[in-house]
Amino acid sequence: MDLVVQTPRAPENGETIIGTHFSRFPGGKGANQAVSASRLGGDVIMAGKVGSDEFGEEMIAALNKEQIDTRSILKDETSPTGIGMVTVEADGNNRIIVVPGANMAYGMDDLRTIESQIKAADIVVVQLEMDVHMIERAVTIAADHHVPVILNPAPAQELNDNLLSKVTYLTPNSTEAEILTGIKINSTEDAERAANALLNKGIENVVLTLAEEGALIVNGTGAHPIPGFQVEAVDSVAAGDAFNGALAVGITQGKPLTEVVRFANAVGALTVTKEGAIPSLPNLGEVNNFLNQKLEA
Repeated sequence: MDLVVQTPRAPENGETIIGTHFSRFPGGKGANQAVSASRLGGDVIMAGKVGSDEFGEEMIAALNKEQIDTRSILKDETSPTGIGMVTVEADGNNRIIVVPGANMAYGMDDLRTIESQIKAADIVVVQLEMDVHMIERAVTIAADHHVPVILNPAPAQELNDNLLSKVTYLTPNSTEAEILTGIKINSTEDAERAANALLNKGIENVVLTLAEEGALIVNGTGAHPIPGFQVEAVDSVAAGDAFNGALAVGITQGKPLTEVVRFANAVGALTVTKEGAIPSLPNLGEVNNFLNQKLEA
């Protein structure tokens, strides 16, 4: 669940300021990505864990409303549903603190119950808001059965090369790429160096997101910058999640990766024009209209 405060600016250390608005939205990286994919035409199964509390009930209800299969979302009796404390500044930038709660109670026994679903999937999308050992095992199951994996390495943390070597599509932003490689990204050239360093770890495709500048694909065919779209940003929360959901849908449709990433850039751009996480995620009709307008301009 996202608890969102809007403010002219983030407070300095020890400072108290007056915010302008508070709101509560269903969210979380996995939920956002699942909804993004579903709204764009994907057939989505979500697995994970919430608490046996009001937030958990609200989360599952919101996902069911989005036509997402929630039968593999478990409830934990001791841990609360995970929350994100989101501060959104007037320029649309945000700062987020995640308290994972029940996400961290998801264990190996829970993962075993969805092995058959992983093996049968067209693609598996994972993030880092639960125990990384669960992520490693889920990715291994997928890789062993030749199921492509998108790993969105957020929240940012270091990852071992064994895990990375099994990833089909890695989708870091600049900060996450810096943490994974140690390469400070201040230019397109830096981004390409970081992506190549990740490629050398055995990843098949690195899709490095660069906010309004778009994204950079680096794989065995070289480096392919995909320009972004200029929009008036209201709230950048969930832009990366929207991108990943769109990427998953496009890949399963068998489209060229450059075309898929352009589509995902459009989805991310539309997302920042609205407030909130799940409420801001566009549907397929909105994205197609947006792209048609850009072609006519």
